[in-house]
Amino acid sequence: MATADQLKALLKSYADGDEDRFYAIAVQVAAHAAKQGHGKLAQEMRAIVDEAKTRASGTNKRRMSPPVPVVQPRGDLASLLSALYPKTRLADMVLDDELARRLLRILQEQRAQHKLSAYGLGARRKILLVGPPGTGKTMTAAALAGELNLPLFTVLLDGLITKFMGETAAKLRLIFDAIHQTRGVYLFDEFDAIGSERADPNDVGEIRRVLNSFLQFLEQDQSDSLIVAATNHPQLLDRALFRRFDDVIQYALPTDVQLRSVFLHRLNLFDTDEIEWPRVLTAAQGLSYGDLTRACEDVAKEAVLTDTHAITTPAVERALAERRAAQQAGS
Repeated sequence: MATADQLKALLKSYADGDEDRFYAIAVQVAAHAAKQGHGKLAQEMRAIVDEAKTRASGTNKRRMSPPVPVVQPRGDLASLLSALYPKTRLADMVLDDELARRLLRILQEQRAQHKLSAYGLGARRKILLVGPPGTGKTMTAAALAGELNLPLFTVLLDGLITKFMGETAAKLRLIFDAIHQTRGVYLFDEFDAIGSERADPNDVGEIRRVLNSFLQFLEQDQSDSLIVAATNHPQLLDRALFRRFDDVIQYALPTDVQLRSVFLHRLNLFDTDEIEWPRVLTAAQGLSYGDLTRACEDVAKEAVLTDTHAITTPAVERALAERRAAQQAGS
């Protein structure tokens, strides 16, 4: 019979309208049934899948296009913000208990804004995320938007920061006007680009004016939107920024328990019984969640293309070594 993970994946693919993934998981279930000695059941399941694929080949697939955001930046904002409606949820992330608790608290307060306001209290909505690259900061912004069914607006730094005096501050005002007018999750990624220390000896004055403007806009903002800033370099940020945020949340590289959880979650459609965990965990030390996710995808692709369903330790080690080499090349 199907495993619990396979059943969950099957239901999720159906709910998402992802027909190809639904059939792929169904074939995996059939293969698992055959492995358990249910040959006739496996054969019948494959026949049902083949027949369904044949019928669908001449008709429109059930797969639905990704939802187009109702709210799209226009005019000057088109070069400053990108918009999408994420499907990401906190359940898609591997979080330690403390981090999960803090993110759930943000969601709880956001969902109870009216209840809090009745007592003169405000929900947390200005959040600073700090930690190494690939540890889930950007994904957190998407998950908050997905959980609250809000659009995610990402600030485009190449459109925001210019060399002309005063122009960046004027564009910042446009963004904060949008934050007030349209409720959403607004992500300032690579935040150190505009939030760097005002005493920096390399500062020529413009970035200081930009930071002062940001501090002013952030302090004055009374909107219902969530403002999420993320940085890999908290040591570069001006000290005055930290007290302007409702929460400063620290991200870290995964522990051994989290490393194994990532592998099991990402490879849940495959047989991982042969993995030698001590070797894999040693090979994965120092890699981020992003690196691990890409390594899992590489291993899964190899398993699919070679028609094998068992994930081996050497295959995982090779994928992790490639990710480490890519990481070092980019450092």
